[in-house]
Amino acid sequence: MNISTFAHAPWLHLEQGLPLRVTPGQPGVSLADAAQALRELSDSALERTGAILFSGFEPAGVEGFQQFASSFGHPLLNYEFGSTPRSKVSGGVYTSTEYPAHRSIPLHNEQAYTNQWPMRIWFYCAQAAQSGGQTPIADSREVYRRIDPALRERFARKRLMYVRNYGNGLDVAWQQVFNTEDPAQVEHYCRERGIECEWKADGELRTRQRCQGVATHPRTGDRVWFNQAHLFHLSALDPEMREVLLDTVGHEDLPRNVYYADGSPLEDSALDEVRGVLDACRITFDWASGDVLLLDNMLTAHARAPFSGPRKVVVAMTEGHGESLAADHPTHPQGR
Repeated sequence: MNISTFAHAPWLHLEQGLPLRVTPGQPGVSLADAAQALRELSDSALERTGAILFSGFEPAGVEGFQQFASSFGHPLLNYEFGSTPRSKVSGGVYTSTEYPAHRSIPLHNEQAYTNQWPMRIWFYCAQAAQSGGQTPIADSREVYRRIDPALRERFARKRLMYVRNYGNGLDVAWQQVFNTEDPAQVEHYCRERGIECEWKADGELRTRQRCQGVATHPRTGDRVWFNQAHLFHLSALDPEMREVLLDTVGHEDLPRNVYYADGSPLEDSALDEVRGVLDACRITFDWASGDVLLLDNMLTAHARAPFSGPRKVVVAMTEGHGESLAADHPTHPQGR
């Protein structure tokens, strides 16, 4: 255990590791009291460590967390083109993914299935679960290093294509994903981001988007494993559910799937390897109510462990990154 102090605020204690754990050296300190020092610390340390846990401060409540996260220089982002159900709590603050408590959520980088993503993601533990409910993390640089070089090269060269079919009781409705009831707004959103969209005969939506398999951090220059192929691919489903869906809707209308960008299939064996590396890089810590976790979203993946008892963890995202590829991949609205 390596405990040190931050030079600009010697009353802050730092415990090195992933995450870097920051605690106050005296009782009764709030996040608002320490905000300036914590901003300076984050500016100097986040892109080195990838994750910072602020623990032991007076619980801020959701409103206080919103103000704290907003004070770091970037407005909170809306959750757009999401792949999982979330509910807005207040401006820019959302529930964590609303999956049943008994299910785990694998390690992933937020919105790595698209061309635009938040550079920072914040978590606030308003109520820790009675048991479980951790938010495991992993160093995406280390994941990249451990992936077989031939597989890394293939993902970088061929890139990926994510295919999504919304609604029909099988996945999140397009109205929730795009925050609108207006198909024209959906088409505009897709056109600006290089997402192909198709209105099917039943009025539901299918999208395709070609994205990175690996990425380079824009400031540190680090190469990172940055995709969600292991989540979107058919092999992520339980064998029984996989068989039921294929029998019911077929490959084309699966709620989600992923291919190489040229449409060729991804190998199950490749994704098994990826899942194995992610599991090997997984780091778990226990939440305490009032904790705040800040991640560099490109440098650090996150997950969720199953839990029992009430649990409330909310999320905010900041500093959107990415450029539209609309000129390279035009949208083709069809048959509305």
